[in-house]
Amino acid sequence: MRASENASPPAAATLTIGEPLNDSLDAQGNSPTIVIPAPAGDFIRGAIAGEQLVLSLVGSAGNHIRQLTAGQGRTQTFMFVVASEGPYAFSISGPAKGEFSLTLRSSIPLAKQKAPQPELQSPRLRQLQQDLLKDPSTDRFWSEIREAGAPLVESEGVMPPLPEPDALVTFLWRGDHRNVRLFGAPSGDHDELHRLGDSDVWYRSYRVPRSARIDYRFAPDVPVFDGTPWERRRAILATAQRDPLNKLCFPADPVDIYDGSSVVELPDAPQPTWIEANPETPRGVITRHRLTSETLGNTRDIHLYRPDGYRPGDSENGMLVVFDGDKYLQEIGAATILDNLIAAKKIRPTAAIFVSNPSPASRSTELPCTPDFASFIADELIPWTKAQEITATPANSVVAGASYGGLASAFIAHPHPEIFGNAYSQSGSFWWSPGSRPTLPGSEPEWLARQFADAPLKPIRFHLEAGQFEVDILNSTRHFRDVLKAKGYTLTHREYSSSHGYFYWRYTFANGLIDLLGSESSQTTSATID
Repeated sequence: MRASENASPPAAATLTIGEPLNDSLDAQGNSPTIVIPAPAGDFIRGAIAGEQLVLSLVGSAGNHIRQLTAGQGRTQTFMFVVASEGPYAFSISGPAKGEFSLTLRSSIPLAKQKAPQPELQSPRLRQLQQDLLKDPSTDRFWSEIREAGAPLVESEGVMPPLPEPDALVTFLWRGDHRNVRLFGAPSGDHDELHRLGDSDVWYRSYRVPRSARIDYRFAPDVPVFDGTPWERRRAILATAQRDPLNKLCFPADPVDIYDGSSVVELPDAPQPTWIEANPETPRGVITRHRLTSETLGNTRDIHLYRPDGYRPGDSENGMLVVFDGDKYLQEIGAATILDNLIAAKKIRPTAAIFVSNPSPASRSTELPCTPDFASFIADELIPWTKAQEITATPANSVVAGASYGGLASAFIAHPHPEIFGNAYSQSGSFWWSPGSRPTLPGSEPEWLARQFADAPLKPIRFHLEAGQFEVDILNSTRHFRDVLKAKGYTLTHREYSSSHGYFYWRYTFANGLIDLLGSESSQTTSATID
C-alpha cells in the first residue's frame, strides 16, 4: 500500500535520534504523522521494522515528497537529505493495526558533512594537527619549512612504520585554493593534494626508497572546463610551477617560477659521477648537418660527435646512434658523458650520431615501430654516416633512445643486426601497439614483445632500464625483458628510484653505455640492478 499523497494524519509524534519509536497503524493501516527533528541539509539514516511497511516522506501540509521504503522485508533501511522545503515528517502505511518500530540511526548536520582526513603518516603533520586545535595560525609551521626547505623528508615516527630502505616525502603547498595538484613523480600522474582541515596547508605523502631523486611541480587551481579528457588533463600546464620553498631545481637557471621543475634528492640518491664537465678532460668535436630523407620526405638535424683523437677505421671504435638527438645533447649532456667515459677508459672510443626530429608530430609517427623510419636509418643514415668516416662493427654499434626512442631502438635493431649488435632503451614505450597513444590503448598491447617472441633469435644484446615511479613503462619493460630472456637474448636490466624524463635519464645514461660499450660488455649477463 502507498500513503495517500494528500492525507494528513490527525495526531503527531516526534522522533529522537537513536531511540526507537514503537507504535501500530490504525484500522485503515495508517500511522500518525511523525515529525523529523532535523533542519535543512541534514543527512538522515534510519530503519523501520514491521510487516509490509511503506515509509514515505511528507511535507508540512501532508503532501507526499518521497517514498523511502517499498514494503519489502521485515527490516528496511533508508536515507535522505532534508531539503529546504521542510519541516518534513514521516507517514507509514501497511496492514491494518500492524505494529512498527521506527529508528533514526544518525543525523549528520550539513556543516559536518566533510570527507574524512586521510591518515596522517607524517609525524610533523600530526603535531601540526594538534597545534591547530589550540591556535589556527600556521605561520610558525611555514617559517620552519621555509628555513629547512621543502619537501618534508622523514624516517622516524612515520605511521605505519617505514621499511628500512624507505623514507616518507611530504610535498607541501600553502594557500586558499579550489584544488592543488602534484605534477610529476613519485606517481608520475596528476595527484590531488589534501587540505589539512580548514588551514592553508595542502599536502601529500609518499613512501619512496632513500635512493630516490624526484622532480615535481605544483598546479594550484587547475582550470575545470568542458573539453576532451586529454584537453582537461593538459590544463594542468596552465598553472604548473616550481615549489617556492625548494631552491633545488632543474635546470639550475630557470627563466621564471613556471620554468623547469623542483628537485628533491634523498640521501642515497646516486651521485652524478659522469655528467659534470671536467676542464682537464679532452673534449670531442660536434658538427651539425642537415639530412634529407627520400623515404620519409623530410629534412632533419644530425649532430655528429667524434671523440678527441678519433681514428677512423679502427676496429676497436664504437658507434652510437641516438634518437631525440637534440634533447640528448641539450638536456642529458650526452657529449660530456661520452667525453668523461672515454677519457676514463670506461668505454671504447665511440663516435655518436644524434638524430633529431623534424617536428614533434613526426616524432610520434616515426619513432613508434615505423618500417619507413627503420629503412631511413639503415638505407640512408648509415651510408651517409660511413661517408663521414664513422663506422664500427655490429658488436660495437649501439642504437639508443628514451620513451618512444627506446621503443624504436629495439624495433630497428631487430631487422638490422648486421648494423646494430646492441640496443639501449631508457624507459622504452613497450606498452605501445598500432593505433595507441599514451591515453588511448591500441588493438594489441605490447606489440613489439610479440614480434620478438614469434621471430628467430638475432645476434643483439640489450640494455633495458625503467623507473620505479613509471608504473606502465616499468611493467611493460619487465615483460619485454622476460620475453627476451625466454628467447635466449643477452641483456642487462636496471631499475631506478626515478620517473620519466630527461632529468632522470641523464643520471643513468652512462650505465647503459658502460654495459654495452665497456671492456666487459661482451660477456653474457642478465641482471636487475636497483
